Amino acid sequence: MKIYDLLGIGFGPSNIALAISLDELRQLGHPLECLFIEKQPNFAWHRDMLLNDADMQISFLKDLATLRNPRSHFTFTNYLFEKGRLQDFINLKTFFPSRQEFNDYLCWAASHFENNCIYHEEVIEVLPEKKGNEVTLLRVISRDHIGNVRERLTRNLVVSIGGTPKIPDSFRALRNDPRIFHSSQYLSSIADLGHAKRIAIIGAGQSATEIFLDLHGRSSELEIDLIMRGRAMHPSDDSPSVNEIFNIEFTDYMFSRTPEERERLLKEFHHTNYAAPDIDQIENIFRILYNQKVTGISRHSVITNHITHEVETSEYGIRLQLADLETQQIQERDYDAIILATGYLRTHHQTILAPLATYLPNFSVTRHYRIESTPNFKPAIFVQGASETTHGISDSLLSVTAVRTREIGDALASLTHNEAGTITDRRVIA
Repeated sequence: MKIYDLLGIGFGPSNIALAISLDELRQLGHPLECLFIEKQPNFAWHRDMLLNDADMQISFLKDLATLRNPRSHFTFTNYLFEKGRLQDFINLKTFFPSRQEFNDYLCWAASHFENNCIYHEEVIEVLPEKKGNEVTLLRVISRDHIGNVRERLTRNLVVSIGGTPKIPDSFRALRNDPRIFHSSQYLSSIADLGHAKRIAIIGAGQSATEIFLDLHGRSSELEIDLIMRGRAMHPSDDSPSVNEIFNIEFTDYMFSRTPEERERLLKEFHHTNYAAPDIDQIENIFRILYNQKVTGISRHSVITNHITHEVETSEYGIRLQLADLETQQIQERDYDAIILATGYLRTHHQTILAPLATYLPNFSVTRHYRIESTPNFKPAIFVQGASETTHGISDSLLSVTAVRTREIGDALASLTHNEAGTITDRRVIA
């Protein structure tokens, strides 16, 4: 069986950026035979949240390459040049392209690596391949869309699978009800619920506000409740001083802190990324609610300081029991659909790597994103987007992607393979 130097699980922005970084290394004389496995039928970036008029919350300069190599073919600027839109984009006078355009940029970048990616195939397990008492290779098992199982061997692995929907406890038993769905499934799910008139959105972040505004513009007959545990919507803090926490240097600072100090930093800067929509989204919603007072026609409401206490479903609809966090009083409201804009969990890599848990104690990650392993485990396993608690809030965002993939690429280039296929690390990956 063919042995790859690197197999990548997932082919989203992080692994596309890694493919670019490895291509740069190849040009410098460090070729690695790589393959990426992606469960989607083709590339798409948050396809169910590509809403009209939704813009990026991050500068286009934090693309797949610029912060690592501004001269790269794969910068957003060069993408615009090749598409014939560079001058027009300059005339827009913005750092924040639409989400649809940035998705097109990512599709364009991904298209350069079609020979290095298998789409419509999901990795279901990673097993150890032993030689004596040592694990020398990894056997990656995947299943394609028609049920065929494939096995591949690799010397190294990178897991970049993004987040999995975070479902509140009160909704977990109903996660298969098509009337209750996560924001990551918004466009495809709402298209199947054309009859819905009363809709609740649970959450207070960017996704929640974008969905609220999208639904408001769809039909004058829709009634929408935005339900959140906070007392108010807090805008994201993107001031220059605060934004320095997304700088590359802050990753070193964060990693050097004690666990207690890291926890304090994550709490201090929570509202730079979580439950923090853009100020213009908040203003648009406030304007809609104010106009309701002017006209006397009340369609929508924002319900603050409440959590979902209980959920009941029937063929006629969904009843939420909402608990006031201050008074503990319960109110009941009926809906045709519930949208959970409740964020993501980033621990699914541990499930995929569960057969290797004996060799990966606590799934601890080094500064350069390699999972720490026992001495008899030779493959290098890297993770992207799953190290916020040690590397900072920027870890799941685009901010550090270009530089992070250089660090992973450099670590991979430092690995040499002996004739038996085992790995010798020329340097300590700290």
